[in-house]
Amino acid sequence: MVATAVPPYPGRVSTTAIEPARWVKVLDQSRCIGCHACTTACKSENDVPIGVTRTYVKSVDVGHFPNVRRNFQVTRCNQCETAPCVAACPTGAMYRRPDGIVDFDKRICIGCKACMAACPYDAIFINPEDHSAEKCNFCAHRLDIGLEPACVTVCPTGAILVGDLHDPTSAVSTIVHRQPVSVRRVEKETRPGVFYKGAHQVTLDPLAARRPEGGLFAWATQGIESERLVVSGHPGHANSSAAALLSYDVPHRAPWGWRVSLYTFTKSVAAGAFVIPLVLVLAGWLTWGNSLARWGAPAVALGFLAITGVLLIWDLKHPTRFYLIFTRHKWQSWLVRGSFVIGAYGGVVTLYLVGSIASSLVLRQVMTGFGLPLAIATACYTAFLFAQAKARDLWQSPLLAPHLAVQAVLAGAAVALPLAEWLSPHRTVHAAEVLLLAAAATHLLMVLGESTLTHPTAHAHLAVKEMLTGRYFYVFWTGVVLVAASVAAPWIGWAAAPLALVGLLAHEHAYVQAGQAVPLA
Repeated sequence: MVATAVPPYPGRVSTTAIEPARWVKVLDQSRCIGCHACTTACKSENDVPIGVTRTYVKSVDVGHFPNVRRNFQVTRCNQCETAPCVAACPTGAMYRRPDGIVDFDKRICIGCKACMAACPYDAIFINPEDHSAEKCNFCAHRLDIGLEPACVTVCPTGAILVGDLHDPTSAVSTIVHRQPVSVRRVEKETRPGVFYKGAHQVTLDPLAARRPEGGLFAWATQGIESERLVVSGHPGHANSSAAALLSYDVPHRAPWGWRVSLYTFTKSVAAGAFVIPLVLVLAGWLTWGNSLARWGAPAVALGFLAITGVLLIWDLKHPTRFYLIFTRHKWQSWLVRGSFVIGAYGGVVTLYLVGSIASSLVLRQVMTGFGLPLAIATACYTAFLFAQAKARDLWQSPLLAPHLAVQAVLAGAAVALPLAEWLSPHRTVHAAEVLLLAAAATHLLMVLGESTLTHPTAHAHLAVKEMLTGRYFYVFWTGVVLVAASVAAPWIGWAAAPLALVGLLAHEHAYVQAGQAVPLA
């Protein structure tokens, strides 16, 4: 098969290849002098605004004076063969070309930042001028007309090489197949298309170098301006036997902020508020004609579901394009699947409320049959959405889905308890108190397990440390104390409800933000 996927590259010899072309990059760090010419050329060629970068040069000082050497690493998108950003993107704005380049289409980007959460290399950013996701794309517009990428053109030492990995005559193919090279984050199984030659391990591992005290880097100071700013380097004992001090890097911002933390909470309430009263009905603790089951449950569920939708749209950088999730959706993305689940759940709850208005018990019972599994799906799908964010090791827990289900029960019981005090007989109130106690205790046990068990990766361990003793210390432990206090529901009655809800909200915020607090680049 003739490799005709891309136009001829300068100096490329025409050949018959077994496979179609795949553009890759070799970064020869033994030649890199840390001049940052690639960074400035990239900014100029692609009109990259100040404050964000498609590529930059990281440096780490290894050793003790006077035996010290500065090591460099050119940092950028890794053009993965199995790209997590492509899988997570709900509209196909991030896509992989036939020639292996992971490119982007700003016209259909909704600014959901799912690609940023998914990227294990922290290579994607939101352009502050056009509010769309952006990253290195090998200067695809130049390759398509037979020109070298801008960074290759300006590198004074020839440390950056781009070519077809499947062309046996290309320099990159010769190096990758015959010389020792490394890739970053191999454990993520992304099969990167950027190979490092002569790179020191302390530059490739984002936690191998110690963070400078006070954020004093070689040419800049990195302070924590906000809780969403992720400062580079390991804050404690670095994961390297060599003495390694990070001398230059750039901070990154956590993609998902308080709106996503709040969305996970409101979604739990929306799911649990509908489920718990209906479970009480099915268990015989409440009648179908009771106002809690007839009006209270669907009204609260719809209200919090509406808040959830507002938060999701509000968090988009292009909120007016939210409809693309439904009209140009890519089913592989769990953001898309979750949107359809929420939409279906909202429709079922609405029909249940119509049945209440029309006094149609049959319609309500049918909608209950559909509503219960959809409520569970609404509560739990975020576990799969977070798992698709492969960069965030804390979220890769197989217990996250059941934990989210427990949180929905906790939220639902907390909402049902004061409503039952107002609208239902005493035995219903007692049942809601017992459910609240059981859900709160189960939640605390799961939090204890997640916090104390040995974590499989250094990233997950550091994220948990950020919750327990780091920047989210007060939020996390506030959540634990308040939920623990709500266990006393059978004795303090409806007063346990606000304790449980505020405590759950605090836990959600600490968990979501701590998962994004570990440096990746």
